[in-house]
Amino acid sequence: MAKRDYYEVLGVEKNASKDDIKKAYRKLAIQYHPDKNPGNREAEEKFKEATEAYEILSDDQKKAAYDQFGFAGVEGMSGASHGDFSQAFRGFEDIFGDLGGFGGIFDTFFGGGRRAGGGGSSVRQGANLRYDVEIPFKDAVFGTKVEIQYSRNETCPACHGSGAAGGSGKKVCPTCQGSGQVRHSQGFFSVASTCPSCGGEGYIIEHPCKVCGGSGAQKKRQKLMVTIPGGVESGRRLAISRQGDASPNGGPPGDLYVFIRVRPHEYFERQDLDLYCAVPISVPQAALGSEIHVSTLDGKTIKIKVPPGIQNGKMLRIRDEGVPSGGRRGSLFIKFMIQIPTKLSKRGRELMEELSRAEGENDSPKPIPLSELSG
Repeated sequence: MAKRDYYEVLGVEKNASKDDIKKAYRKLAIQYHPDKNPGNREAEEKFKEATEAYEILSDDQKKAAYDQFGFAGVEGMSGASHGDFSQAFRGFEDIFGDLGGFGGIFDTFFGGGRRAGGGGSSVRQGANLRYDVEIPFKDAVFGTKVEIQYSRNETCPACHGSGAAGGSGKKVCPTCQGSGQVRHSQGFFSVASTCPSCGGEGYIIEHPCKVCGGSGAQKKRQKLMVTIPGGVESGRRLAISRQGDASPNGGPPGDLYVFIRVRPHEYFERQDLDLYCAVPISVPQAALGSEIHVSTLDGKTIKIKVPPGIQNGKMLRIRDEGVPSGGRRGSLFIKFMIQIPTKLSKRGRELMEELSRAEGENDSPKPIPLSELSG
């Protein structure tokens, strides 16, 4: 089933404010919450769909990428991965938890995102990273290798990612008792916010590592050779496993997503597996027919026979000279463009006038049927 536009999912306009987006999401989340619709698979899917839309549209960076590039612009961005939108609930899960019967659904849906009281954070994957690369048109068609350089968080070698110096370890945060959140009442609701003492981690480090400052990670530059397969199209992404940020608490590293932008070619265009180019021919070549030589995208020179009487804009198909994919290749379509001379020599004008008289041209031409202009 095709994904629906995020604005359509939430029922808001593209210029909706953050408050409007939040209100629209909260309404849908309460309506389709699985605790209110036990066993209703459709409600569960709508609940997840609304959450995914909110996770993107509530974040300024992701929203801007989505507005410009659609779904391709937000695939693989740091944050929630596909099917994992627990971070989007941080402002709502505790409100739902106090509305009677909504508690615990976030642990069920999103893999235990909450922390058990008195005992540190749950293991989670490191953040995914995004890298944009632009490649020439020819490299996109036939494939290439590109060396990229980017920064990522790697596990601190001094504290092995713990953030604590000399094996001193961590202790449960005395403010939140390990939950990572503190609650306060606002009228009817009990609202939870991130613990100010531990930053939501549920623990504190008494003696931070001097190398990483207690973060457990160090930012490092990395070089990576990326193989781009032939036939890749602009906007596609390549997923490189475990080359994202290191996990902050012992989990697996995130992934790196390389997004491809293809630089336009001066002479060739592409549609699926077919290539298109335009070739100029003279009036005599078009009228009498001729043989011309055309260079293909991969640098070959092929001989093309121009049939006599060819009309401006007509195309000739050359098989197996297009984009390679899966052991086959598309076609090359050559569009003939008849070049009308803007200046004629005296002899050339005489010959044109003679041709006009010989062909019986007049000043009252009949219209050409539209069906004859196709192709």
